[in-house]
Amino acid sequence: ALRLMGYLDNQAKYTIVIGAHYDHLGLGLAGNSLDPNPKNKIHNGADDNASGTAGVMELARIFSQNNYTENVNFLFICFSAEEEGLLGSKYFTNNPTINLNSITCMLNMDMIGRLNDSTKKIVLSGVGTSPMFGNILSNVVANISYKADSAGMGPSDHASFYLKDIPVLHFYTGTHYDYHKPSDDANKINAQGEVAVIDFVASIAKQIAKYPEKLTFRETKNNISTGTSTFKVTLGVIPDYAFDGDGLRLDGVSEGKPASKAGLKTGDILLTVDDTVKLSGNKLDGEAIKQKIKGPAEESLKLSVLRNQQKMTFNLTRASVPVSPIDAAYMLSDTIGYIKIDKFADRTYEAFMQALEPLLKKGMKSLVIDLRGNGGGLLSEAVGIVD
Repeated sequence: ALRLMGYLDNQAKYTIVIGAHYDHLGLGLAGNSLDPNPKNKIHNGADDNASGTAGVMELARIFSQNNYTENVNFLFICFSAEEEGLLGSKYFTNNPTINLNSITCMLNMDMIGRLNDSTKKIVLSGVGTSPMFGNILSNVVANISYKADSAGMGPSDHASFYLKDIPVLHFYTGTHYDYHKPSDDANKINAQGEVAVIDFVASIAKQIAKYPEKLTFRETKNNISTGTSTFKVTLGVIPDYAFDGDGLRLDGVSEGKPASKAGLKTGDILLTVDDTVKLSGNKLDGEAIKQKIKGPAEESLKLSVLRNQQKMTFNLTRASVPVSPIDAAYMLSDTIGYIKIDKFADRTYEAFMQALEPLLKKGMKSLVIDLRGNGGGLLSEAVGIVD
């Protein structure tokens, strides 16, 4: 996996890695676009992750031209193949260009271009991966604030470093309706907001550089789960996990899903569900939010919502949405087929056979099965496919 790297050698004992992935979804052919009809549409990925790539380049400029020699070296890396399963960063940590024991921490920027101007708050993950981060962050003066997440694991390149017992921090301004869609374009980037995020990262790096010793690594609870269900129950909303106000702010509402059909809009603040589940007056992390709003399919709900300082009530029904374990299936050539399997869930064999049939009709003689990023699952489903 190709990586773009620059090394600022300050003749120091330890090194800070500053990274971001620079790949995205191309023409939407790999099955990981969220557009209903993604094929042959250019997915520029302005936020995911041109924003992080720009951050790496700007920080390289800052630290190489500031006429000051920090007490650490800097390794600036732009990784490829993050969208295929962190392949670029995994390759680097397994084939490093410097001794991994010399890396004091890794700072990762993935989607830092959509800072909310009203909250000026980002999600900062990995704060629990070193006991020294608490003191470091308390000494940082910045124009933005952050919502702390202690976990070192996550769906971005910092996870590859965390798994090598290296402290990590991941900077993220939040998800949005354009995520993994052709509409994630440069005109929607909050440029001044990104400047503020980059300044925040630079300030943290400067504080880390003041430590005479290497940061101590600490293992954290892994919040990543690999479910096997082929259906998900959804309201069709994207929570704003960085929102620190009263209630659950909606960062996006998916078209055609229950929330959209009921009339909810981006920016609405969810206060209660059925007058019993209270979301206001609580400080909830992402996992707690999911637990609060999840429930069985076809269940009718009454939502109390705050919109423009006015309370409103909406009635909707949760929907059961199929989630295919097959990410993509198409012909690579006149005789070679390709199928990417996301997980071995309870209907993966059935979905595989359904994907296989049209390829056989197109003249497929041999097949590439892509298991990159596959989290495993039911052995019986895998055996059925092999048989």
